Amino acid sequence: MKTAFKNSTYLIVFLFLISCSKEVKNTNESEISNSTEIYKSNKISLENDTKIDSLISLMTVEEKIGMLHGNSMFTSGGVERLGIPELKMADGPLGIREEISRNSWANAGWDNDFATYYPAAGAVAATWNPELSYTFGNSVGQEARARDKDMLLSPAINIIRTPLGGRTYEYFTEDPFLNKKLAVPFIIGLQDNDVMACVKHFAVNNQETNRGTVDVLVDERTLQEIYLPAFKAAVTEANAYSLMGAYNKFRGDYLCENDLMLNKILRDQWGFKGIVVSDWAAVHTTVKSLENGLDIEMGTPKPFNEFFLADKLIEAAKAGEISEEEINKHVKRILRVLFQVKAIDNKNRTKGSLATEEHYKDSYNIAAESVVLLKNEKEILPLKLKGVTSIAVIGNNATKKNALGGFGAGVKTKREITPLEGLQNRLPEGIKINYAEGYLERYSKNENDQKEEVTLNGPTTVNELDGVKLEEAIKAAKNSDVTIIFAGSNRDYETEASDRRDLSLPFGQEALIEKVLEVNPNTIVVMIGGAPFDLNNIKEKSSALVWSWFNGSEGGNVLADAILGNINPSGKLPWTMPKNLMDSPAHATNSFPGDETVEYKEGILVGYRWFDTKNIEPLYPFGYGLSYTNFEYSDLKTNKDTYSEDEIIEVTFNIKNTGKVDGKEVAQLYVSNPKSSVEKAAQELKGFQKTFIKSGDSKNITIRLNTKDLAYYNETKKDWIVEKGSYLLKIGKSSREIIEEITINIE
Repeated sequence: MKTAFKNSTYLIVFLFLISCSKEVKNTNESEISNSTEIYKSNKISLENDTKIDSLISLMTVEEKIGMLHGNSMFTSGGVERLGIPELKMADGPLGIREEISRNSWANAGWDNDFATYYPAAGAVAATWNPELSYTFGNSVGQEARARDKDMLLSPAINIIRTPLGGRTYEYFTEDPFLNKKLAVPFIIGLQDNDVMACVKHFAVNNQETNRGTVDVLVDERTLQEIYLPAFKAAVTEANAYSLMGAYNKFRGDYLCENDLMLNKILRDQWGFKGIVVSDWAAVHTTVKSLENGLDIEMGTPKPFNEFFLADKLIEAAKAGEISEEEINKHVKRILRVLFQVKAIDNKNRTKGSLATEEHYKDSYNIAAESVVLLKNEKEILPLKLKGVTSIAVIGNNATKKNALGGFGAGVKTKREITPLEGLQNRLPEGIKINYAEGYLERYSKNENDQKEEVTLNGPTTVNELDGVKLEEAIKAAKNSDVTIIFAGSNRDYETEASDRRDLSLPFGQEALIEKVLEVNPNTIVVMIGGAPFDLNNIKEKSSALVWSWFNGSEGGNVLADAILGNINPSGKLPWTMPKNLMDSPAHATNSFPGDETVEYKEGILVGYRWFDTKNIEPLYPFGYGLSYTNFEYSDLKTNKDTYSEDEIIEVTFNIKNTGKVDGKEVAQLYVSNPKSSVEKAAQELKGFQKTFIKSGDSKNITIRLNTKDLAYYNETKKDWIVEKGSYLLKIGKSSREIIEEITINIE
């Protein structure tokens, strides 16, 4: 794992090296703290300002404006005669996107742009492991530099407000604390390689439905407590070099021309020194967007000179509608970040590497900690192979590849191990695999026969089983000792630009699973997807249920290792899986998706906060995940009983591995303030720590938090307030499995 932070004055030693060995007992010992203080970021330097001012003085108005808009699909303009290069961008939520043509979305046809396919952000979040988030950022940053990119359009850190979100797989979590603890190390890891993170989508961009027009209305406290913390941490802790403005409106103004968000909050309050890039075709005005904080406009379907910040801006400047001083301000910001990543005066700039075995190992390591064990009755898992001569592998998802697909960025890769291939790689010789596709990935016809239109805004999927495929599956299950079904979703079904209609499994999979279970109860069900589904019946009828993700180049090997016990699952759900859609807050309040406007009526009660506060039982709660071993918690203590403001609370407790195998456990710290004078959630995540513990061993764990972390946002005072009084600190395995709690007082 690449752990050397460039330009750091500290020697940082990482103890976390994940073994790819098939032996659980060889898993390396580590404790992964919720703290991101071990990561050192680099602020945007102002030392080149004199040189930058000199460059700007030599530029024509046309050259300056040429830097403020796209001059190809993924570059903004440079000034060649002055040695200023284009700013080169790449999509990157799953890895570096293949090279596309300069003037269209068509594949450029390169044969040297194959890249590593990394697990989706949902998988990273399920690891509850900030160091693996750094690993992802650092590894993909190396690939960005190998492709000569200056900016990666990642990470996407919007809060998961609805389980139907088309981009849920691309986002981390429903919780603002977990969100920022994963976002910060990812950004630092990426920018350690002389490439800008472009953190997106700023902000309150929580649905794909009507995303280009909807006006989001949310109260100030909810904005500050739920939707902005990760973005603030990206700026103030990770020192992100760029942010991407979102498509939607916020309180009446589009977010790429929103003075409140881009000037008052982002720059004035948070001190952001980087650049704001528009989402593609998200700009609607010329002078207003520039004056209200946008720096670069990207991605309209028109010729590049017709951008709002192209010929129209030249005309506005000549007409005196905008000052050259204003234009200079934005050019200066761009030049600063180009110097920051050594795109100008590029001495000792990171060279990078692409699709190496080391990067595939990074992908494996992330995926290895993301698999969530949802159910394991009779300890069917890990699979015991003694006496097993045949295994039925059923499901289209056993062979489905997800590096490419859907609407949005994918990865062209030479390695994507499917679940079927993973089992073939890992099972001993002599065990016969009986594969049956089971269900067909079928969609209703629509005008353009586009798969991305199958969800909320278009025709549904064909939910009937194919008779021949069903019979093949039944036969395989009957004639095998064990059955493994790979079901769920794919990246054609979960996609940017459309939210799902409902929580139902597509393609008739639920009926298939039920029929297979009838003929072979010795069946393991593996779900692959990025967002919750209705698993009520499957949970009830199956004995073993596993959740996996769009899990990268090594995803199939990881699943095989988890099923066979070479990996002990340690993933925890980063969102709540509801029993019913209408239990989820945005739907219970009838405030999704809205039409011209959407009001976030649930306020601060997003995700588990709603379920826990309203005492609604989820199908699987936030933070949930089983293991092949058992962990017992005891001896919860704090270093003091009473604290004043701005003190560190040390929460200590013991975890013992009482099972027969080594494993990793995620201890979760929730805080309650039951006597608060304002509405608060029943509990909020305020700390976590992932810890490796050998069988029979115990570990003493310490989680630290500042009393400032207990604050709520007071809309009247426009400030964060820590209420005096008693607080409950709770340690648990999920938001619904609290083991111990202790009371502290704030003076």
